[in-house]
Amino acid sequence: MFRSGNPTLSEKIFNQNGESLTTGEAMTVSGTVNKIGILFLLVLIGASVSWYMPSSILMWGGAIGGFIVALITIFKKEWAPITAPLYAGLEGLFLGAISVMYADLYYEGIVTTAVALTMGIFAAMLMIYRSGLIEVTQKFRMGIAAATGGIFLVYIATWVLSFFGINVGLITGTGIWGIGFSLLIIVIAALNLVLDFDLIDRGAAQGAPKYFEWYTAFGLIVTLVWLYIEILRLLGKLQRR
Repeated sequence: MFRSGNPTLSEKIFNQNGESLTTGEAMTVSGTVNKIGILFLLVLIGASVSWYMPSSILMWGGAIGGFIVALITIFKKEWAPITAPLYAGLEGLFLGAISVMYADLYYEGIVTTAVALTMGIFAAMLMIYRSGLIEVTQKFRMGIAAATGGIFLVYIATWVLSFFGINVGLITGTGIWGIGFSLLIIVIAALNLVLDFDLIDRGAAQGAPKYFEWYTAFGLIVTLVWLYIEILRLLGKLQRR
């Protein structure tokens, strides 16, 4: 059984009635790594554009467009070779613009710090996964999936309550609870990386279709984007204290 807390990745994408989905060339770990590199480069290109030409149009266009493309990718996995690169570029536009906003609100070094921490956590979780320090059991997968779902519900509730002028301190607050909640989200996002690594290995071992290299690479980028935004938010909270 495959399971990941990342909503873009689940065991259902590899198995159907317990049989392999492979009909041609199968995905490989090395092929997925190459796809991750391509998507990461596209994120950087998009971020560079909106960093040097910041605008609300690029930020919201990237955010909304990326969200729509992400949904299309989730429901039309076979389109991932096209939609995953498109998502990466759009999400890059959003990240570059929001990074400029944080740099203007606080200090320019906040972006460099957030990027360094994101890459550091990525490398650390990859080493932890490869070393076997964290055993990726079914209970572990279900626990992280439940925690990720709970965080998503908090996001939705906060968004709905904001329309009624109610501010939920867990998301925006700079107090102990607000800082603690941000740290919790970062930990959950980091653990999602471990599940994503595990899922890529399992997918390759199972013999998933070749286009799943793009799809699983897309899922990993989704987690990295989430992790970066949460680190940026935490650094902003700490700066406001």
